[in-house]
Amino acid sequence: MSQPSNVLFLMTDQHRVDTLGCYGNPHVSTPHLDALAASGTRFDACFTPSAICTPARASLLTGVLPFRHRLLANYERNVGYSEELSEEFTPFSRRLRERGYNVGIEGKWHVGRRRGPGEFGFDGAHYPGWHNPVGHPDYLAWLERHGLPEPEISEEVRGVFPNGEPGNLLAGVLHQPAEATFERFLTDRTIERLERYAEDHHRDGRPFFMAVHFYGPHLPYLLPREYLEMYSPDLVELPESIKETFENKPPVQRRYSEHWTHDTLGEETTRRLVAAYWGYVTLIDEQVGRLTEALERLGLTGSTAVAFTADHGEFTGAHRLHDKGPAMYDDIYRIPGLLRVPGSPGGGSTGAFVSLVDFTATILDLAGAGPEPDADGRSLVPFALGEEPAGWREDITAEFHGHHFPYPQRMLRTRRFKLVVNPESVNELYDLEEDPSELTNRYGDPALGEVQSALIGRLYQRLRASGDNFHHWMTSMYAVGGKDYDTSLSDFEGANHQGLA
Repeated sequence: MSQPSNVLFLMTDQHRVDTLGCYGNPHVSTPHLDALAASGTRFDACFTPSAICTPARASLLTGVLPFRHRLLANYERNVGYSEELSEEFTPFSRRLRERGYNVGIEGKWHVGRRRGPGEFGFDGAHYPGWHNPVGHPDYLAWLERHGLPEPEISEEVRGVFPNGEPGNLLAGVLHQPAEATFERFLTDRTIERLERYAEDHHRDGRPFFMAVHFYGPHLPYLLPREYLEMYSPDLVELPESIKETFENKPPVQRRYSEHWTHDTLGEETTRRLVAAYWGYVTLIDEQVGRLTEALERLGLTGSTAVAFTADHGEFTGAHRLHDKGPAMYDDIYRIPGLLRVPGSPGGGSTGAFVSLVDFTATILDLAGAGPEPDADGRSLVPFALGEEPAGWREDITAEFHGHHFPYPQRMLRTRRFKLVVNPESVNELYDLEEDPSELTNRYGDPALGEVQSALIGRLYQRLRASGDNFHHWMTSMYAVGGKDYDTSLSDFEGANHQGLA
């Protein structure tokens, strides 16, 4: 790129790929994100490094995988891990500041308990927590200034917990007009900041990075009735994985199904929930339209790259689950990824495996900066310009560390197969060509013995090369090509004593 680009970075929370028209959904209205895909590049094999908010967002901020930055759980249900990001890795926001950028963010932060965007070099308020903070004083003041009502909900949708108590809130009617929603508030705040940044850009050429991180379409789906009931449940085709039996699966998946009360809801309610989720996606797409219109009005379209992605997906009934958790299915690990770069041809797509940490490298590349020396991602700009970088990854890994309780997992995803290692439970192997819904666990199937061995070896090498200490467990438990180090890590049993290289 000849000169640094402005960047508008759009991010949603817990967003399924199959809710977007540009990814093949024939029912959900997403014209603005579809237009972004049509004018840019769509990434069809985009994955999160961890399907939980805080680890994923910390990876985006730092460009490194969760096991390295060590912010491994959402603080609301922390299971003993760090609650604040260390200073070991430089956030991309500080790199942009060093290059003279205005750097702003509006919306969900969720990177640690106390330190907000300001401590990392961003302009913008700290909106804490995992869900729309509708009690935040800035939002309440905005409502009062515009004569809009504060939020109230009714007609709550809940299942029943295993102990007989009412389950988690899943959906409800929000008694506000669309103009009063938190999504509208965040968009208004973003546009106001874009207007200030546009003045600097047009006056002295100062570039900007502006992010808006929507809290939706994360459940619970609390929406004005027009969006909650925008789509008929009759349009919803439930996924094949709704037939999940949990046979030969890690028992934790059945426990999570019980926690999310799936079997107490019934098929009609499940369809209603999916339809409501679609309405939430449309509400957010409308805000994306307001943002792209603002770029045009401010004369910024031709100088601004636009990216869209999510921190992770959501089950919405797939595998008899809701939310996310210790089950490494594509429903929650595959995420949307769109990128439009000034001067690019547009209208392209790629099946290359890309990761959320690649967006970090992309932001720095658009600013004319190289990646951090120890970064785990690579820039996606060449894809947007119609090129595939040499030596691009042929598979992708992901990790999980626990939510509600510690539960370590590692995944290797290739074009056809997925391997999941669950140390205390049943490992998983799926043939995605024959079983795209990931219903039949083939781990231990003699017919896939060679495939299983190859995948175990490949995952082991990936983890070991990256420094992920999970590989120590694999060294002793699986045939990974021969032990070439002392697994006890004892000074008394060094390589010389063992005759190991």
